[in-house]
Amino acid sequence: MQTPHSGSPAVPEWLSQRLQAAGGSVPFLDYMQWVLHDPEHGAYGSGRLAIGPRGDFATAPSLGPEFAQLLAPQLAQWLALLPAGAPLALVETGPGEGQLAQQLAEALQAGWPELARRTELVLVEPNAGMAQRQRQRLRACPLPVRWIDFESLASAPRQGVVLAHEVLDALAIERIERRDDQWCRQRVGLRGDSLSLEAAEPLHGPVLKQLEGLGLLPLDGSRPPGWCTELHPGLKPWLTACGEALGEGWLLVIDYAHEARRYYAPQRSAGTLMAYRHQRASGDPLQEPGMWDLTAHLCLETLEAAARAAAWKPLGGCRQGEALLALGLAQRLHGLQQQPSSRLGELLQRRENLLRLVDPAGLGEFRWLAFHRGPTESWPSSRPQPAPLFLSQPPV
Repeated sequence: MQTPHSGSPAVPEWLSQRLQAAGGSVPFLDYMQWVLHDPEHGAYGSGRLAIGPRGDFATAPSLGPEFAQLLAPQLAQWLALLPAGAPLALVETGPGEGQLAQQLAEALQAGWPELARRTELVLVEPNAGMAQRQRQRLRACPLPVRWIDFESLASAPRQGVVLAHEVLDALAIERIERRDDQWCRQRVGLRGDSLSLEAAEPLHGPVLKQLEGLGLLPLDGSRPPGWCTELHPGLKPWLTACGEALGEGWLLVIDYAHEARRYYAPQRSAGTLMAYRHQRASGDPLQEPGMWDLTAHLCLETLEAAARAAAWKPLGGCRQGEALLALGLAQRLHGLQQQPSSRLGELLQRRENLLRLVDPAGLGEFRWLAFHRGPTESWPSSRPQPAPLFLSQPPV
């Protein structure tokens, strides 16, 4: 089955040459890796994408510092549980424009100066274009900052917190499609002067065994021909690398995710893959390759299984709206009412931004998922491992 792409300019020469060199088509995973992370042509690799309300898409940190200020107590709780006096790391993977890193560093310095003195900010950024913008933003960062690529993650300090905010949804995915009572890998092919999505070789071997073992994706004929979804083969290597970087510490994933029953629901016949540019969303991943952001939601059960396989212990999770309310967002909203009316314009903007963070139709639907790694037997028996703050307090 072939789905030609229409309504766009001709395929870029660089992509046409690569597809021709590969025999005319490549797995969707390779295509997604190229158009996002190629150093010269990729949307992130080249630094072409801009993050923020006036950029290609907005994130919570791009709305102002209050997201980081609400998140900081959670990170400080975890850092404070680590051995006293030891060097600590706050590792952010895929730091985007560097806004969250800067805001968190400022929040830690202001609220927990003793912890801040022991903490190094480690930014894992494989894309030179993005790293250049981050360096400009973080020139006055109150914490020492170091940049590394993903392959060097194991060189990070051995104790701390890894933060993955809107990162895992940008890992290259396998796209699979139902055809002739089989699950087939979807490929991107060059057809004349356009691109097409086509169901190609049937899944077999380890990939099919993984699907059978998880028991999440229906392997019978209950999905019609053409029904497609995503697999996330990059999750386990990513989680393993993060685990190797921290002998002891915590991982916080903040991203869009669904339970398997929603992720693989019959009505979700085109999966969760979306493209974003200039504040517009599209279901077409083939338009203007290298100009659009591509993302796919996570499956919660798949993520948890990959985390356990990489020796991370799941601690629980909730939606962002619930997390931020537990961390004090309602009190911040109330505090805005006590401010002088002479700042009305600023206060209204702050109120709008705070409400956007918990909007159930938008950012409030993000999932916060916490994981721990390392020996708990070294902690005093009188001090049991606490639940994450965003889980241990009921929403206000």
